[in-house]
Amino acid sequence: MAKDDDLDFETRAIHVGQGPDPSTGATITPVFQTVTYTQDAIGKNKGYEYSRGGNPTKEALEECLASLEGGSHALAYGSGMAAIAGAMQLARAGDHVVVADDLYGGSYRLFTQVLPEYGVEFSWVDGTRPEEIEKACRPETKIVWIESPTNPMLRLVDVAACAEIAHRNDALLVIDNTFATPYLQRPIELGADVVVHSTTKYVSGHSDVIGGAVVVNDAAIHETLFFTRNATGGVAGPWDAWLTLRGAKTLALRMEKHCENARSVAEFLLGRSEVERVHYPGLPDHPGHELAARQMSDFGGIVTLDLVGGGDAARRFAEHTKLFSLGESLGGVESLVGYPWTMSHGAFPAEEKERKGITEATVRLSVGIESASDLCADLAAALEA
Repeated sequence: MAKDDDLDFETRAIHVGQGPDPSTGATITPVFQTVTYTQDAIGKNKGYEYSRGGNPTKEALEECLASLEGGSHALAYGSGMAAIAGAMQLARAGDHVVVADDLYGGSYRLFTQVLPEYGVEFSWVDGTRPEEIEKACRPETKIVWIESPTNPMLRLVDVAACAEIAHRNDALLVIDNTFATPYLQRPIELGADVVVHSTTKYVSGHSDVIGGAVVVNDAAIHETLFFTRNATGGVAGPWDAWLTLRGAKTLALRMEKHCENARSVAEFLLGRSEVERVHYPGLPDHPGHELAARQMSDFGGIVTLDLVGGGDAARRFAEHTKLFSLGESLGGVESLVGYPWTMSHGAFPAEEKERKGITEATVRLSVGIESASDLCADLAAALEA
């Protein structure tokens, strides 16, 4: 077989880390559902001792994800938040972190209510303006943290520019790449040091497993994160790893359909009198459209909208869709509608949400892979309810 680097994304998603099982010849990676491993003698084993430290199913997923993101190493965690917390273990008491302030509510909660208690200081800036990140950096800055596209307003952050600024200030650039996925955007190629995913979302893609991952391209960073993950215990279990690996095989196909459907939905919503504004990077008038076209291969499967009529209209809309299930999360094959004001971004104070453009009229759509015409008909019916 060709070297992994010579294979296309779709091929690597199916084959990297997933060769035939050497003991049985099984084509599909087995679920090594075991806690411990029988040792030949004290200090002599076959490479595994205890599944918190190492498990063949988990390692198959990690090898695959590292390849898809263009990194050298990956670590699988028990949830997306565990991965975010794991990446933040690169910071120590007294360190400073610059955060692009349009971000997931769970990250905000961790950065405002947990980590400051351990002596980590945070500065919040507009990540769409790299000069603001530069101004916020200090001698003690250890990490610059960004999302792109952001959740839920789909703002674009210049990954390469942020990487240059971080490195000029002897800091690491960490990016949450959950919305874009490695199929649409590979931040390591743009200079990022650490890439975080909630694999619960698009990577697994079927809304049936919680997981997270961190991908790096530096052996020393990997060694630090591996040690802290083993010490703190946030590792992915073998069955969860297997489900995520199964989902990753079809990531490319699913993302193409997600993007195609999201474009159709965004264009449909533009023509509706009930909709005040549509946020989607694929629309030419989106402020981040050119940057998205430059650093992504397509524009993603999330569409956010603001409804005429405020919170009452948004809640009525969200409660009247049929194909778009009302619920937390995103990135599954089925379409979901979320209400950021109280759901994904409920941790933010009201004034912070409004400052970011999140209002009671804001609705986030995770556009699935159903028929686009059926999805648009469902949205029309909800708008007219």
